[in-house]
Amino acid sequence: MDHMTEPSNPPASQSLEANDSEINLFDILIALAKHKKVILGLPLVVAMVAAGYSFTLPIVYSANTVILPPQQSQSATATVLAQLGGGIAGMVGGVAKNPNDIYVTMLKSRAVADKIIQRFGLMTLWDIDMKHPSDAYSALAGVAKIATEKDGTITIEVEDTDPKRAADVANAYVEELLKLTSLVAVTEASKRRLFFERQLAQAKDNLTKAEASARQALQQGGLVDADAQGRALLVTTASLRGQITVKEIQIGAMRTFAADRNPDLRLAQQELEMLRRELAKLEGARGVTAAINGQSDQGTESLRLLRDVKYQEVIFELLAKQYELAKIDEAKESTIIQVVDKAVLPDRKSKPKRRNIVVLWTLMAGFFALLWVFLHEVIARARENPDQLRQMQMFRGYLVGK
Repeated sequence: MDHMTEPSNPPASQSLEANDSEINLFDILIALAKHKKVILGLPLVVAMVAAGYSFTLPIVYSANTVILPPQQSQSATATVLAQLGGGIAGMVGGVAKNPNDIYVTMLKSRAVADKIIQRFGLMTLWDIDMKHPSDAYSALAGVAKIATEKDGTITIEVEDTDPKRAADVANAYVEELLKLTSLVAVTEASKRRLFFERQLAQAKDNLTKAEASARQALQQGGLVDADAQGRALLVTTASLRGQITVKEIQIGAMRTFAADRNPDLRLAQQELEMLRRELAKLEGARGVTAAINGQSDQGTESLRLLRDVKYQEVIFELLAKQYELAKIDEAKESTIIQVVDKAVLPDRKSKPKRRNIVVLWTLMAGFFALLWVFLHEVIARARENPDQLRQMQMFRGYLVGK
């Protein structure tokens, strides 16, 4: 007769301990029903408080304008960032990867911010202490969001409690950007134009001083009429010196954007060498020095004054031509900023979104209420079990640092 081995059942005490350590569905439902006032009441109270708080928030309107800047090359972008200075260039983390970043940088620059703050009196409007103007920049950056979109456009969004002012500030950003691009060389052609514009202004001042010196000599004792040969030789020499100076200026400007192997740069260097050789011939033993030494003291002074005036005249005329050519090149590569969407008066508020505030805070309150219920039940069950009670006390001791 075979003896069947009966399966052994676990002791009753082990089964009870296992049941005590497990939380089944009925335990959860009982806990929820037991603390239903907390679970339902806390979110309801928080929802009422959040709703009341949302009605105290000021109504904010949002206006935005969309612009399409001209697409520039990487070299042009790096050039303008260098002109704007390290502080502004650092705002975009060095050289911009996207050509539009150059215009975003300009829109966020202090030059534009100053104009916006002054134009709308934001220091007074926001009650900012005049001793801390940097607070105005931070406040403006908080209400004006400027970003590049994936489609290549730039969006300028401005928030304000006054819908009209929000639209006006957004449009003012575009106007100030247009003004700034006329002052900062954005393209290589505009960089040349700006360079020759400054050189031309300096040449004009030098010419005015030379003419003033000649006029003063004429009023004091008159200019002696030097002989025709010395006069013609000196005028020619002054003209060559002026051409050499302008050519050197031109080459210096070209080096900022052209490589050493650039054909235009090489041609300009060859022309400079030809002018220098021609000047060296005229300034030989029978050149200008001999012509000047052959004059009287007053005649020598007259020739020198004439030479200075002629020299400055040549520089001014040649720089004026270079300036006009640079302006033509700039017009061909003009940085036309197109306004895709102009900011209009917003007819609906953008903030506060009261429904979102109430829903968010209600969900958070419900979550914390459930968390409190489960923690409360876990602690209550632990107090009924000596081992878990001891572990809980140990945990509390470590938590408080005992």
